[in-house]
Amino acid sequence: MRITLLTIGIIFCLACGNHPPPAAANKPKSSAEFEAVIAAAFPINRSIEAPGTILSNENTDLRPEISGRIVAINLNEGAVVKAGTTLVKLFDGDLQAQLRKLLVQLRIAEATEQRQKELLAVNGTSQQDFDNASLTVSNIKADIELLKVNIGRTELKAPFTGRLGLRNVSLGAYVTPATIITNIAQVNQIKVEFTVPQKYAGEMLPGRTVKLRADGSDHAYFATVIASQNAIAAETRTLMVRAQVQNPDAGISPGAFVQVSLALGSNFPAIMIPTQAVIPSTRFKKVILSRAGVAFFQNVTTGFRDSSRVEILDGLTAGDTIITNGLLTIKEGMPLKVKVKG
Repeated sequence: MRITLLTIGIIFCLACGNHPPPAAANKPKSSAEFEAVIAAAFPINRSIEAPGTILSNENTDLRPEISGRIVAINLNEGAVVKAGTTLVKLFDGDLQAQLRKLLVQLRIAEATEQRQKELLAVNGTSQQDFDNASLTVSNIKADIELLKVNIGRTELKAPFTGRLGLRNVSLGAYVTPATIITNIAQVNQIKVEFTVPQKYAGEMLPGRTVKLRADGSDHAYFATVIASQNAIAAETRTLMVRAQVQNPDAGISPGAFVQVSLALGSNFPAIMIPTQAVIPSTRFKKVILSRAGVAFFQNVTTGFRDSSRVEILDGLTAGDTIITNGLLTIKEGMPLKVKVKG
């Protein structure tokens, strides 16, 4: 029995000797080496780039106001026409016949009115008869004006000076107000439409100059901001902006893609760190610092971004050591082995 108890005691002591004390077991350790950069302030070029779409200054589909048969077409595809040019004429023979009838009635009514006026001067008729004759003349004139308006609706005219698109109808075709005859666009002046992030909405004031560059072209154009959307889009947190650019040489066409560049201010020094060093969270953005070889989580406020770096407006000072990799494996207070990159 003594031998058995002695044996159990020896085994228990050996088992206890193979385990570290509780405090040592809970102490975080790090065997990996983490990359880091040293925060430093230097001048940056604060500018943003956004994709844009070229729009015509004016652009509309041309449709007839009434239904009818096309009897004349003065529409050359791709031609530049002046405002008021008649492009398509619909059949108006019935309306013209009604107009001629009313003109004859007007001549008779005016003659009757004149006779009534002369008779009234010598008390040969009553004032009421003269007033009735005058009313008849006025009614016929009103009918003639209405008929002329309807005849005018049989003509499709260019609403502004611009370039015509493709013709969709032929001579003799029956068209309705739903029929698109062609398209007209004002291309001597064009607009560019683009969006900017919410944080730059205050920069998009009328009169601001932006630079455009068409895809595949080295030529730069300059445009002036004319207006922006009334509200920021809730889905994307961006603001829609329109700018106007002169395009006398038609170097870029409506619908084309362009890259819009906008300078945001002077190149004063700022702390810029790699984008991957910032940990986003629900309420704050954080970075991990190495202080005396220990991990420290620091809240930061970010600003301007470029393709690989982000500006730190608050939370860092020059000389801080910022970890740039393995961020998800690091815990607060964990000892760190750091390799600083140049």
